[in-house]
Amino acid sequence: MNIGIYIYDDAEVLDFSGPFEVFSTAKRLANNDWQVSLIAQTNGPVNARGGFSVNPHYNFADCPELDVFIVVGGDHTHELEKSAVIEWLTHTASTTKRVASVCTGAFLLAKTGLLCKKNVTTHWQDQSDLAAMFKDLTVIANKRWVTDGKFTTSGGISAGIDMSLALVAELINKEHALLTAKQMEYAWL
Repeated sequence: MNIGIYIYDDAEVLDFSGPFEVFSTAKRLANNDWQVSLIAQTNGPVNARGGFSVNPHYNFADCPELDVFIVVGGDHTHELEKSAVIEWLTHTASTTKRVASVCTGAFLLAKTGLLCKKNVTTHWQDQSDLAAMFKDLTVIANKRWVTDGKFTTSGGISAGIDMSLALVAELINKEHALLTAKQMEYAWL
């Protein structure tokens, strides 16, 4: 199984490192063949928030077909303006079995049009902006994550860990998600 996490300059560090840790820990504990990868538009280092530099495993051109696709949040405004990014996100999310977002990654998925008429959530501070910008969405408050069809969106930052554990429960089982949370010494909400 290929699990890909889209990152970009000024992405929130825990938005991608939290899910990466959940899926890689779940993989290790299950001794399965999951591949967990970070994907960026190009091969170069990505400068996430706080000056955190990270190297992606893949770029748009060499990214393998994904089974699970996660779009992270952060300062996403420049990403919304990049037609190549939105086209790639649209294609990738259309062909992937499970698609998720963390925090303001919901804005990027909404820009693809694939969340049209879906229930979604995002960081509490950005919920009104998401609803105003994408009037065809039903933005749900006071939920750590929301699933509608193949799409799961989560609130901000640490909520992405909770959502990722829920995806592990779906992909393997709830007991394995609980074991993963215990291994991480994380109180799963």
